[in-house]
Amino acid sequence: MLLGGDYLKIHILGAGSWGTALAVLLSDNKQDVSLWSWDESQVELLLAERENKTFLPGVVLPGDIRVYHDLCLSVDAEMLVLAVPSPAAEEVARRVRPYLTPGAIVVNVAKGFASRDQRRLSQVIKEELPDCRFAVLSGPSHAEEVARRLPTTVVTAGEDEEVLYLVQEAFMNAVFRVYINYDLPGVEIAGAVKNVIALATGVSDGLDLGDNARAALITRGLAEITRLGLAMGAQSATFSGLAGVGDLIVTCGSYHSRNRRAGIEIGKGRLREDVLSEMGMVVEGVYATENAYKLAQKYQVDMPITEQINLLLQHVVSPRECMHALMNRSKTAEMRGVETGS
Repeated sequence: MLLGGDYLKIHILGAGSWGTALAVLLSDNKQDVSLWSWDESQVELLLAERENKTFLPGVVLPGDIRVYHDLCLSVDAEMLVLAVPSPAAEEVARRVRPYLTPGAIVVNVAKGFASRDQRRLSQVIKEELPDCRFAVLSGPSHAEEVARRLPTTVVTAGEDEEVLYLVQEAFMNAVFRVYINYDLPGVEIAGAVKNVIALATGVSDGLDLGDNARAALITRGLAEITRLGLAMGAQSATFSGLAGVGDLIVTCGSYHSRNRRAGIEIGKGRLREDVLSEMGMVVEGVYATENAYKLAQKYQVDMPITEQINLLLQHVVSPRECMHALMNRSKTAEMRGVETGS
């Protein structure tokens, strides 16, 4: 049985494209949905126009979704969905803590690491919200397609089985399928680092290097993600599932992907700062690259794509030098590289 009977009181913190799409989805599922934004002017526009013209144009926000700015109104949330960019997740969790009912379910949908110390987001969120029950929702899921009710399949991961079933029940419907996964570290690591590989495939596409190069980057990128995940205690099967290869494919191959789009423009020779300013939205891969590189050093994991993208973002190498370096690495064996990290 759901906590509130036939429905849950679900508050979504973050009115970007993903938060808005999830609000529409949960409204379709007859949940009691509220959507919070840090920007009071955005709240006024959402209330007046019932459309998120900045982040998700063309999608009507159902009339039963409440929109608000004051975090104290989150006090009745039975389930709290953190849909803010990863750099803001810790701060927003800290700010909502005084109003969150003990035992409430917190579902994080951001993909990244804590920039301060490279911890997984679940670790920093649970530190800020020690009385919550935690899960993540992740997988191949562009907001634009979810909001249009196109078929999507994701996973929810965590350590509390009852919570996972509640999340599955709340989010799942005929076009949005939710699988349960018990490998929380693997799901989080895969979701964060795939954005680095999406930047790399975008750079390759920006250089017009072709389909073969993109396929190579996706495949070898998966090997990097798997090596890091195993070193950090994840399960190998996760990386061949929806949260791993599934999310990697959709992020590296779609123009909906901000990370791929940013990589394309950088590959064309534009400065990272100009690209990000023009996009006007958080490109998670930029933050994830430096964090993943630091984790690779910490765990002594070979991650050449991550290393080169980090050098590129730091303006140490050009896009073409970045790709050239990857093609001219020392000879090695494919499978041994995956299994041993060599």
